[in-house]
Amino acid sequence: MPNPTGAVRSKTASRTLNIFNGFKNPFGGSELEALSLYSLLAPKSEVRLWATSSKVSKDLQQSYPIRRVAMHKGDFPRGGTYIFVGAHWRNKLWPYLVPKPRRLIYIYNTFHPKVVGLTSKSPRMLGWPQTEYVVISNFQSSLAGVQGEVHPSPIDINLFRPEPRAPDGRIVIGRMSRDVPEKHHPDDLGVYRELTRQGFEVRLQGAACLADQLSTIEGVQWSPEGAMPAPAFLQSLDIFYYRSGVHVETFGRVIFEAMACGLPVVCHRHGGYADTIRHGENGFLFETTDEARVLLERLAADPALRLRVGGEARKTVEEMYSVAAQDARLAFYLRCGAALALTTRPR
Repeated sequence: MPNPTGAVRSKTASRTLNIFNGFKNPFGGSELEALSLYSLLAPKSEVRLWATSSKVSKDLQQSYPIRRVAMHKGDFPRGGTYIFVGAHWRNKLWPYLVPKPRRLIYIYNTFHPKVVGLTSKSPRMLGWPQTEYVVISNFQSSLAGVQGEVHPSPIDINLFRPEPRAPDGRIVIGRMSRDVPEKHHPDDLGVYRELTRQGFEVRLQGAACLADQLSTIEGVQWSPEGAMPAPAFLQSLDIFYYRSGVHVETFGRVIFEAMACGLPVVCHRHGGYADTIRHGENGFLFETTDEARVLLERLAADPALRLRVGGEARKTVEEMYSVAAQDARLAFYLRCGAALALTTRPR
């Protein structure tokens, strides 16, 4: 006799969206992207979060229903769509033991070329479907040679919004990032020193890794990552400044968060965010350190320019993250996978 309950479970499992990520850093861009995607998809479908790392953040586990794959406990994905966000399934045993996904999606949100080879083809014994790629900028697609759906990293712009600052006569220029050296450009120490000499205040969140160097620059306020909620920190600035060191920003989530707060942004030209920034209209792009200094000084001296460019920045992210735009992107994940002619492959 057929088991109708089992049939319902199987049908539900086949439609479940399973999101995989390391979930190690509560402030990491990859983690935030996975969790934002979860929040957007959860009202529309059954969604489950799976940690691919044993070093999963306890703080994140307390805030979200993140599970570890535990075959012996019967805790594992049971088919449906498998969405890997900055993580992959290679060199692990559990993929061979769980039900096969109907769709396999890899959100390629960093610049690690070898990952393309790891994710483009699954082992024959695994029998998983062809990978469908999502990239987070045209810049990344071109740089890494990966073709796929282009989706900006999801951001809740209701959390990041313009807030008027009480004028105190001092311009505050700042940046925020993960607290690792590769997120910082060595030439920026000289930029900060020159800015403080001119009487500007410099605030850096995620800069504890530079504590020794920054301690020699009077007028720089630095703090470790997460010291202050991201929206509140950004709303304390007049100008947002950003470039990274060896790390390549394939999207630059924090830059769009700053734009959502109505800040004029001054960013190095090499990054995924440059696809969206129209120089002099909704932000500024520079090549050299001298160009960066000129732009920062110009903005600091011109409140009307800051207001105009910051307003255009906010309009830009409102268009990027409108309900219609987000629903169009979410529809990609909600497809049942019957017609996968749109499956994308690395070039």
